[in-house]
Amino acid sequence: MFHVEHFFSPRARIGGVFVVESRAARIGGNAVGRVTAVANQKGGVGKTTTAVNLAAALAIAERPTLLVDVDPQANSTRSLGFQEDSGRPSIYGALAGEAPLERILLPVDSLPWLALAPADRELVGAEVELVDAEEREFRLKRLLDGVRNRYSHVIVDCPPSLGLLTVNALTAADSVLIPVQCEYLALEGIRQLLDTLDRVRASLNPSLDIRGVVMTMYDDRTNLSRQVVEDVRQVFGPKVFETIVPRNVRLGEAPSHGKPIFLYDIRSRGADAYLRLAREFLEHEEKSTRQGSEQPDPRSGHAAGGASDRAAAAASRDHARD
Repeated sequence: MFHVEHFFSPRARIGGVFVVESRAARIGGNAVGRVTAVANQKGGVGKTTTAVNLAAALAIAERPTLLVDVDPQANSTRSLGFQEDSGRPSIYGALAGEAPLERILLPVDSLPWLALAPADRELVGAEVELVDAEEREFRLKRLLDGVRNRYSHVIVDCPPSLGLLTVNALTAADSVLIPVQCEYLALEGIRQLLDTLDRVRASLNPSLDIRGVVMTMYDDRTNLSRQVVEDVRQVFGPKVFETIVPRNVRLGEAPSHGKPIFLYDIRSRGADAYLRLAREFLEHEEKSTRQGSEQPDPRSGHAAGGASDRAAAAASRDHARD
């Protein structure tokens, strides 16, 4: 099993384990301010769990990290211990032009390298209110362009839909991370997401890349979980992270305590998985930086279209198994 000490050198204590100074923090040198949108319009796939715990792991690795919650359910906000507060500025006010992004950012207790742009229920009305706004798809991009040079990573937790808020996130992002649940019909709807990525590339953000696919809620007792992982690897190939996040009771409990898994139970299987995912995430970044323009561009519409076709075929196989 991967342990926190394999990723971090001992300096500060979190949850009884020394975890602050990291080898990963020294990868890549200066902050690059990469924006990663965590998106899947299918609900219940571990999207917020992944956004919160990946952001927290990067912060533990001393990577200055900003977590942006653009989901009206505000689950990322609550998962970090911030309850609803009508008097607190939120990402809604920033998108509406009522407050600069810097004014709404919140520090996160015990994670000095992590900041949060909180959400609230007012975001429900944002898509309606911004319908007639000029360059409405670029609102979030303009906000993040003003602060991204302060962070190594900006993680955006998207709502479980493909509406204007998600389109704003994809327009602002350098890449998208797709959580996929290891359950029946996991690929259902992925083709729609890939089609949306193609449209965003074509008209709003031509450099948008698929950063990777992370398998979540894996149950090693079932053949179904193994089959789903195999199907997803056939569709996305090397874009699928080797790290697989298991079903874990502690991961489910942590948000109700307002803590990422590392502050709730650092020794749990869920914490181990997200630390491994963060290490792999950073390794991919380092490899991408080294390779630069030497590799063919994976962001072409042809590549995404091929993944979309393979997703449709895999979803058809899921139906055929029923």
